Amino acid sequence: MNPVILSILNLFHGQIDDIISFSDFDTSLIFNKIFEIQNSISTLSIQDGPIASAPVILLAAGVVIFLGVAGEAFFKKTGIPDVAFLMVLGVIIGPVLGIIQPEAVIEVVPYFAALALIIIMFDGGLNLDIKHLIKTAHFSVTLAVLGFILSVVIITLAAHYVLEWIWLESILLASIVGGSSSAIVFGLVRNIKISEEVKSMLSFESALTDILAMIAAFILFEAVLIGHFDLQTLQETLGRAVVVGLVLGFGVGIPWMYVSTKFGNAQHAYMLTLGILFVLFFLANSFGESGALTALVFGLMLGNKRHLSRVLKFKLPNIERDDPTHNQLTFLVRSFFFVFVGLMASFGKVEYVVFGVLITIAVFGGRIFVGKITLTKRFSKLDRAVTNSMIPRGLAAAVLATYPITMGLPNAEAYPQIIFFIILTSVIITTIGLGKSKKIPPPAAVEGGFVKKSPGDSDDGGLIEKTADNSMIDSVDGGFVKKSPD
Repeated sequence: MNPVILSILNLFHGQIDDIISFSDFDTSLIFNKIFEIQNSISTLSIQDGPIASAPVILLAAGVVIFLGVAGEAFFKKTGIPDVAFLMVLGVIIGPVLGIIQPEAVIEVVPYFAALALIIIMFDGGLNLDIKHLIKTAHFSVTLAVLGFILSVVIITLAAHYVLEWIWLESILLASIVGGSSSAIVFGLVRNIKISEEVKSMLSFESALTDILAMIAAFILFEAVLIGHFDLQTLQETLGRAVVVGLVLGFGVGIPWMYVSTKFGNAQHAYMLTLGILFVLFFLANSFGESGALTALVFGLMLGNKRHLSRVLKFKLPNIERDDPTHNQLTFLVRSFFFVFVGLMASFGKVEYVVFGVLITIAVFGGRIFVGKITLTKRFSKLDRAVTNSMIPRGLAAAVLATYPITMGLPNAEAYPQIIFFIILTSVIITTIGLGKSKKIPPPAAVEGGFVKKSPGDSDDGGLIEKTADNSMIDSVDGGFVKKSPD
């Protein structure tokens, strides 16, 4: 049996003995019950094994599902993301109680990470509106590139001068946590009352930074091993990944979008789509792309089937847009992923903990700066506040943090420790920021307040837009003021 659990139960045993030793009650029943619990856990656990037995794992899985559902309901009620709760649960059943050992987690990382990556990116593509995406693509790309570069610079300098790592190792650490997590952002933006354009912008930005982080990190893994960095290799790898992702995503997504309409609401239509997605992931990896961009583009094609069917001029049957099977699968993968992140937590040197927390605060400051120079007056005060708060790190960072250990890189044990606290701190900052954003009233005229360009300009330089009653809307500091037709 796990010694930590035994110690906890023995402690309870002793405390109960001390509290009621002077009473007249018969304590034998209480003590017998405690011994029964100890014996039950001993029977279920595997001695000195990296992972608990099937009943204990299923119990943990049941708790994860329960907390996932409860956390989602809590988020809809309060606006506080469930991510932190699930990560803390992972810490409890992993590093604290030792039900699942780190060795077992590292063994399943490649398999679970691949599944989580393609399902979450595919889900993100399904929920991106291509019309809104086109309108804000330049903002998304600017936020992604500037934010990623600034985060990498901040973390690289800190790692080099504070931790005294060499430049290559510092850049590697920075690249791993350089971008926001699409796994978290996709889930958050669905339940925030911001404009649809900003939802698409933040989702696309997080997807881009995930892809950038993965490509940069894998190039730097090799660079650290051989001891030097080749800029030409970076350019070639990045170009190949983009080409492969787009070719496979569009090349298979458009034909399958047409073929899938023939199935209508067939019983196994979704499972066939899932099978195609897995094959695409294999092909993408074979040609040098992580599979993230391929899954995103493939999902984008299927998610915008109705709009694209009019462009491509083929009939579309009445297919249910909100697939319950996909929603349940995405929920399950997402919930288990964040528990998985907590399982990988390790508590070693205190300086790594402090470094992770402080560097995340610095990255948050950089995010505010990038937001100010990127977002224009077309965005409401609420939209800008939410954008500035959206810095959560997650899937890509957690997965990439394990590679230095498996590859035997220098300071390998430090990566999971630092990156876990960066993830946790970034989620907390995002949670606090979104909580404060809820106090900002959305503009009454347009949900969220994204202001579209129109031919006219207001006297104060704001952008105005005609409403259904031919009145004018003028943006004033993120708000809207109705103007009469004259």
